[in-house]
Amino acid sequence: MAITAQDVNKLRQETGAGMMDCKKALTEANGDFEAAKDILRKQGQKIASKRADNATSEGIVLTHVSEDGKNGKVIALACETEPVSKVADFQNLAKAALETAVSTNAATKEELLAAPQADGRSLQDHITDLMGKIGEKIDVVSYETVSAEQVVNYNHSNGKLGVLVGLVNTGGANVEEVGKDVAMQIAAMNPIAVDKDGVDSATVEREIEVGKEQARAEGKPEQMLEKIAMGKLNKFYKDNTLLNQDFVKDPSLSVAKVLDNTSKGLTVSDFKRVAIA
Repeated sequence: MAITAQDVNKLRQETGAGMMDCKKALTEANGDFEAAKDILRKQGQKIASKRADNATSEGIVLTHVSEDGKNGKVIALACETEPVSKVADFQNLAKAALETAVSTNAATKEELLAAPQADGRSLQDHITDLMGKIGEKIDVVSYETVSAEQVVNYNHSNGKLGVLVGLVNTGGANVEEVGKDVAMQIAAMNPIAVDKDGVDSATVEREIEVGKEQARAEGKPEQMLEKIAMGKLNKFYKDNTLLNQDFVKDPSLSVAKVLDNTSKGLTVSDFKRVAIA
């Protein structure tokens, strides 16, 4: 049957696919709109499979904190190239993904991707459809949540980095302001844990062994290696765990001290730092 421009435009409006792709799909489906939609979806699936191993170093990171301030979510939707990350359809999909995370309170990335959208299909289906339209890999590369007495978020100006900070013992004034400062600290310094207790045992053991080997290479006595390695481990904690780091805005104070000075007992219970790079 003849495929009219009106038919093509109607399919384009319903699917968001390109004009030529819509025309090809309608032609292949002999004008059957539902069959044409299936063809376009399969096109997205083929692109998803073909480009599965491609790197996704561009995209957008979005954060959200609930109205009561007790729960935060951060999501990273990534693509292959910067121009795609600026396309309205991509940006809208990222916003829809975050809205879905909020409305469903998804606990994991897998739950989020399986969550139904307004049309009943999953978020993953919508991502696959957009891959068919745009022609490159798109993926939710990270999804994290934080719950605490008070959650503070920070979005970096490049749109590719977001931070959530969970604060406890938040009874004093200026808590949100210092929380923002701490979130910016996390963005800049990329700590591996809140405190030394949060560093996994494998990392601790590796740092001790590295410290011993460095001391041995410097000719230090064998009986001193353990003590020297523990000193180096404490320096590692100071540089790489949030509460022990020097506060960027005032290096004479640790982050823990700045928090306690703001409100007695104020501290960080959890944080998430998500970046696309």
